[in-house]
Amino acid sequence: MRAALILAVLAGPAAAGSFTPPEGCTTFLTVQSKGCRVSNHYTCEADPAGDKWRADFDQEGMFFLSRVNNEGEWVESYEVGAGTKQVLVPGAADPASFSELLARGRDDYRFNLSTDGAAPTEIAGHDALTGSNIVIDGEPLQQTEFEYSETGPDGTLLRRSYGNEYVSAKWRLFFAGPSQWDGGQGFLPLDGSPVKFSESGEAGFATTQPIFDCDAVMSSLPISPMPQEALSHDNL
Repeated sequence: MRAALILAVLAGPAAAGSFTPPEGCTTFLTVQSKGCRVSNHYTCEADPAGDKWRADFDQEGMFFLSRVNNEGEWVESYEVGAGTKQVLVPGAADPASFSELLARGRDDYRFNLSTDGAAPTEIAGHDALTGSNIVIDGEPLQQTEFEYSETGPDGTLLRRSYGNEYVSAKWRLFFAGPSQWDGGQGFLPLDGSPVKFSESGEAGFATTQPIFDCDAVMSSLPISPMPQEALSHDNL
């Protein structure tokens, strides 16, 4: 119930301008990314320690909302336009582990997701540190390579992706990078890499207006060039 109320607040008329999280929550980071997207990350007092929310905005307003835990596990997500909710099914065969990725350099995972109460689909894949470190807008990040696939209850391949991402040990977050994504019609090249990070008190903090690649997006085909499912590891 609380998550539904959060979604209702964020998807309200004041969808553009300055981001205000729900009562009891605090924004800690705003990320401007390639592909005309800006994400506001926030935490809520009522959640388990380490849980983080992310609200994604394009030029039309908020389109995606998600929550991950301290290990980067998918907890719940909402596609605002479609009004759908996806949740992590308890009892994962091999839970995703941010701690294992940092400690061992690789994390394999296998878990299930359910959309609006439907039969669960299975996600299987891995993240691995490449050994390359990069600094974006003054923030040190570690590059990863990843690959995952999602199959339906009958074993049908639904989607798959591979490529590179970035992880921040400071924030315990994944950020998108250059990748390939296939939703059933062949692989599509994507790049939602972060460009600018803003913390409280810095220029651009809590904005809901994306600023990078937006002209290119507006002049492209009506279909978005970057499916929300492929934006980042925590958008599986």
